Amino acid sequence: MNVRLSSMSLVLYGGAGVALAVMLGGDGRLAAAVETRTGVQDPPATSLPKCDPDNGGLKLPDGFCALVVADNLGRARYLAVSSTGDIYVRFRESDEAKGGVVALRDTDGDGRADDQQWFGKGFGTGIRLHGEYLYVSTNDSVMRYRLPKGQLTPTGEAETIVSGLVNRKQHEAKSFTFDESANMYVDIGAPSNACQPKDRTPEVPGERPCALLEEAGGVWRFSADRGGQTQEDGHRYSTGLRNALALSWNPEVKAVYAVPHGRDSLDMLWPKLFTAEQNAERTSEEFHRLEDGGDFGWPYCFYDVVENRRVLAPEYGGDGKEVGECDKYPAPLVPFPAHWGPNDLLFYTNSQFPDQYRNGAFVAFHGSWNRAPLPQAGYLVAFVPMKDGKPTAKFEVFAEGFMGKSEIQSAGDANHRPTGLAVGPDGSLYIADSVKGRIWRVVYTG
Repeated sequence: MNVRLSSMSLVLYGGAGVALAVMLGGDGRLAAAVETRTGVQDPPATSLPKCDPDNGGLKLPDGFCALVVADNLGRARYLAVSSTGDIYVRFRESDEAKGGVVALRDTDGDGRADDQQWFGKGFGTGIRLHGEYLYVSTNDSVMRYRLPKGQLTPTGEAETIVSGLVNRKQHEAKSFTFDESANMYVDIGAPSNACQPKDRTPEVPGERPCALLEEAGGVWRFSADRGGQTQEDGHRYSTGLRNALALSWNPEVKAVYAVPHGRDSLDMLWPKLFTAEQNAERTSEEFHRLEDGGDFGWPYCFYDVVENRRVLAPEYGGDGKEVGECDKYPAPLVPFPAHWGPNDLLFYTNSQFPDQYRNGAFVAFHGSWNRAPLPQAGYLVAFVPMKDGKPTAKFEVFAEGFMGKSEIQSAGDANHRPTGLAVGPDGSLYIADSVKGRIWRVVYTG
């Protein structure tokens, strides 16, 4: 029998595939739980793997290192990690014969995924583990697979939870998150830049009111456990969010947070008012705590990260300076730089990383097309230290090096683009890449 001891738990692994976990609770008493690990080999004595000499190409803060868990999987989007350390990766596109999800398992304890099993029809972005189910999204639905404990892949067909979600081939990806009860929150991105009658047409005013907000440009709430729902069965939880792909539940304060994509093309659509440089720098990616009934101002306003205020959009009479009605919308918790492309959000509640990371937020920035003539930016994982659901300091760059070079002029020049984030049972941070399908595992070694 193997024994692993940490400051919080003692885990005994029996040779028959049974794990007895003895945990020290907050009151100092011992609690035990038995987990059957069907088909899983006994883990090694040490819980943290050996990192790659070059950290898989990443630059990380002192005390952290990384290894590549899997590589060249394809156009990966989001990922989820089970309580036994199995990894599930969702794909935007792949070989139809393989499937839209790959399950990864490390069977020999070296930190690498030597067992890869593909399954599932259709492709998309979102993937989450919730209860005994693995949920995945397509561009117009959310489905779930029953995942028996200890089993790497599901045996049955997917059950459709919600279908008929708006899909107009722009901002069509559907990310989602869960609260601690039976609610699922789904981003329905607006198929538009600024709600113009003919989208992205120079000097054309936007619609008022913006009819798109009735069916998109916000986050909808559904039952996580009821099949056969349509968008009409959902509740529009928050609106005025152009495309809130980076969407997550914060368990510390029991609230939904989002970092939506900001608007584009100020100079292309309104060349008399904005230069290309102003477009590249001004329209913030905004970090918000969502509220039921909340309105965050899209398409009427945008937050100017240079001027540190919300201003009226040119489609609604703004000139880059006028505030107008925009002071009635919430200011962002953090105004990130323009056109970084926020794609995923994760709150860190584990204990492997140092205390300053506890309850803080990691944000994966995918990069954007709309920064010319300035060099591309983003392509990193940022960290926001937080307490009681509020930032306590400025954000910092946690992981970079994804581009593979110091400067690029277009998104297609990047070696890697971070898209998905997840935390493993030991507190390791996993990062997915959408260019080649590389998966990193980041650990703290002190």
